[in-house]
Amino acid sequence: MTSAGDASGSTAAGQASETRQGIGVSHGSAAGPVVQVASPVEPPLNEAAASDPTAAAEQAVAAFMRVAGALDAKAMNADATARDVLKATAMIARDRSLHRAVAKHLGSGQGVATSIALSIDEFAAQFEALGGYFAERVTDLRDVGSRAIAEVLGVPAPGVPEFTEPSIVVAEDLAPAETATLDRSLVLGIVTRAGGRTSHTAILAAQMGIPAVVQLPDATAIPNGTPIAIDGDSGTVVLHPDPGAVDAQRRMRERRDAALAEVRGPGATADGHPVALLANIGGVEDAELAAAQDVEGVGLFRTEFVFLSAGAAPTVEEQTEIYRRVFAPFGARRVVVRTLDAGADKPLAFADLGEEENPALGRRGLRLSQARPELLDAQLEALAAAAEATGADVRVMAPMVATAAEARWFAERVGSAGLGSAGVMIEVPAAALRAEQVLGAVDFGSLGTNDLAQYTMAADRMQGELSDLLDPWQPAVLDVIAAAASGARAAGKPLGVCGESAGDPLLALVLTGLGVGSLSMASSKVPAVRLALSAHALEECERLAELALIAEGPEEARETVRAAIAPELAELL
Repeated sequence: MTSAGDASGSTAAGQASETRQGIGVSHGSAAGPVVQVASPVEPPLNEAAASDPTAAAEQAVAAFMRVAGALDAKAMNADATARDVLKATAMIARDRSLHRAVAKHLGSGQGVATSIALSIDEFAAQFEALGGYFAERVTDLRDVGSRAIAEVLGVPAPGVPEFTEPSIVVAEDLAPAETATLDRSLVLGIVTRAGGRTSHTAILAAQMGIPAVVQLPDATAIPNGTPIAIDGDSGTVVLHPDPGAVDAQRRMRERRDAALAEVRGPGATADGHPVALLANIGGVEDAELAAAQDVEGVGLFRTEFVFLSAGAAPTVEEQTEIYRRVFAPFGARRVVVRTLDAGADKPLAFADLGEEENPALGRRGLRLSQARPELLDAQLEALAAAAEATGADVRVMAPMVATAAEARWFAERVGSAGLGSAGVMIEVPAAALRAEQVLGAVDFGSLGTNDLAQYTMAADRMQGELSDLLDPWQPAVLDVIAAAASGARAAGKPLGVCGESAGDPLLALVLTGLGVGSLSMASSKVPAVRLALSAHALEECERLAELALIAEGPEEARETVRAAIAPELAELL
C-alpha cells in the first residue's frame, strides 16, 4: 500500500492509485471492491398538503409500524450484538410522540412525507441537545424516518444493497441497525464520509471486529466496484491499490493474528504490574458475548437500555431480572455498573424535568438522579437483589459527577441499598481536577474519556468535523487525565478508563504510565491491548506517558509514542 503521504502510485494494471486520509476507528486492514449504500429517501420538493390530515396521519403511523415490524423481523434472525440495536430502533418507529408530531405537521398543511421529515428533524435536534446516549441515537432516528418516507412513497428502502462478493461497504453514514446486521462473512470493511471516533458505527464495527474508517472525503463518490484497501488504524484508504501492497497487507494481518493469539490471561506489563482488561457492554446479549471472551469482567455496563425500552419507570422486579441475566455469565468476575445516564427529554417521559436551554449541560446523569431519587433508589435496590441472587462482584458508579458532595450523596445511597462498592465516573474536568477530594468519598473512579474530551475541548462529540479536537491523544485531555490519576493516588483509590480510548493499544501504554489500573473497551480490542502491555515494563509506560504529555498536538503525541516502542511491535499495533 502506498504511504499516507503519497498522492498516487500505479497498479499492475496501469490504473493510477490514489490515497485518501480519513480517521481510523476500528482496528485492522482489508481490501476489496466498493459497495455503495443507497442514500436516504427524502420527501418530494413542494409536496402538496394532505387532503385529509386524519387519514394521512393514519397512513404515516402505518408506515412507521411497518418499519418497526421489519426491524423486529430482522432482530429475530440476528446475532446477539445486533438484536438489542434492532429492537431499540424499532421502538423509535413506534414512539407515539413522534406519531403525534407528524399529525401536527399534517394539520398545519404539510404533505405526509414532508411531515415525517420535519418531525424527524425536530426530534433529532432534541436528541442532539440532550447529548450523550441520545445524541448517539440521531443516526437511528434519521434511518427510521427515511424508511418511513420510503414506505409512504412506495419506493425501495434505503440501506445496504444485496451483494454476494466479499466487499467494503461505503456510505454517508451507517445507522446502527444497518451496521449491526451486516453479514460479517461478506463485509470486509466499512468506510463512511461522516461519523466520528465515538459514533455508533465506530463502536459497533470495533465490537464486530470489522476494520472501519470514518470522515473520508468524497467517500460516497467512489464508484461501485472500485477496488480499495483500507487501514482501520491509520485511517488511510487507497483506491486501486497495488496488488503487491495488498498481499503485504494480508501477510501483516496474519502475523498480527498469530502474535495476538500467543498472549492470554489477565492484563499485565512485562514486569508483572497488573492492568485489568475489561469489556464495555450495553445489555444481556452483550454480556453473554463478552463473558465468553478472555476478559477480566466488565468495566462499563450501560443501563440506559433498561429505561429507554420502558413506557413507564421500570419496576424493581423488572430491573432485577435484567440485571440478573447480565451478571450471571461473569461468575466471580467484576461487573461495574453505571447508573442511569439520561436527562429530561421525550424518551424518558416518566422523568421529564421540563425544558432546558442546554440539556447536555443540564440535569443529566447524577443530576437527574438527585432530582428524581426514587429512580436511583429503585435501580440500586434491583442491582443489590441481582447481585445477591448471582453472587456477582457488582460495583456501582454514577455518571456526571462534578463535586465531592455529589460523590458522598451517591455513596450514601449505594451503601443504604446494601451494595458494597460505590464509584464515580470522571468525565467532567472539575471532577478530574479535584479527584483527590471526589474519590475520597467513594471506592473507585472511572474515566469516561469520550465525554471528558468533549468537555475539556468544548467540542461536541457528535460533530464529526471536530474529530481532531476530540482525539483522546490531545495533550490537554492527557493533562486532565494525569491530574485525575494524581488525585486518585493521593486518595489511595483505584482509577480506570472506560472510554473508547482504552482500546487503543498505544494509548493504553500511556494511560498505564499515567497511573490507570484498569482498561475497559469493546472486547474485540482486548487482545491488542494485552499484547502491547505484555511487551513493556511499567517504567517504560511511564516514559511513554511523559513523551505524550510534552507533545504539542495529538498527532505528534501518537507518533512520538509509536516511534519509542519496538518497530516490530509498532507495525502490529
